[in-house]
Amino acid sequence: MFAVIRTGGKQYRVAAEDVIKVEKVKGDPGEIVQFGEVLVVGGDSVSLGQPTVAGASVAAEVLEQGRGPKIIAFKKRRRKNSRRKRGHRQEFTLIRVTEILTDGAKPTKTARPKPERKPVAAAPAAAEEAEHPQTEAPKRKVGAKTQSRAAKKPAKTPAKKADKPKSGGKGKKKG
Repeated sequence: MFAVIRTGGKQYRVAAEDVIKVEKVKGDPGEIVQFGEVLVVGGDSVSLGQPTVAGASVAAEVLEQGRGPKIIAFKKRRRKNSRRKRGHRQEFTLIRVTEILTDGAKPTKTARPKPERKPVAAAPAAAEEAEHPQTEAPKRKVGAKTQSRAAKKPAKTPAKKADKPKSGGKGKKKG
């Protein structure tokens, strides 16, 4: 079974388990979105919409929200000292079609639950610091660091000058 849907001003021919890249659609990865503008539903019998098929929809799972490659629009008017450079990255949504629904049916598959982050890893580190406050390093005086650096550096010696030709201009090349 296949369907033709319209989203983002474009039309797509989709079937179950197809992965397609469409214009940005609201939804987080893992959520189920529904496309209601179904123009054609095909399979054993084809039903054409006028302009859309009544009661038909396509359910899809959002896989990723992303941005395409950077496109640079550079305009120049010659001899006018006029240039304009603009960059653009088109946003897209990567979706996987889960099912094609007819007769006003609701999607049977639901969104996957979002994995919850465990705050256990950060809590023990903070608890250990609270238990042992005396293990902190003592703070230095502000001037002590600069004094120790000055003591470590040797005295500067005058740099040797490179041998330069004594003539002021371009002389004969030695060859």
